[in-house]
Amino acid sequence: TVMLTKFSPYIYSASGASVVAIDNKIEQAMDLVKSHLMYAVREEVEVLKEQIKELVERNSLLERENALLKSLSNNDQLSQLSTQQANPSSTSQAQTVIAQPPQPTQPPQQPNVSSA
Repeated sequence: TVMLTKFSPYIYSASGASVVAIDNKIEQAMDLVKSHLMYAVREEVEVLKEQIKELVERNSLLERENALLKSLSNNDQLSQLSTQQANPSSTSQAQTVIAQPPQPTQPPQQPNVSSA
């Protein structure tokens, strides 16, 4: 016979073996869910770590580029650029203020091609 009570967390049957079996199945299912979640989280953490690494490298590159551009520009250009950033409505002038990146001073190397 099956007896249900409001206070009992289990359904009691004639034998307690079925309760133990159900508990074991629930525990196994929860362990499986936990392992799948942990795997998914670890995978996502690795993706995010790689993105952070790429962003840090990109930020470093942009900081070096910014320092180079500042060193190549004169004070008038920098003050105009600061004014443009404080007053974003005049964007057409901001494009003329920004210096072009320096071009390489070395001539491009010719490919080493042997004639046959």
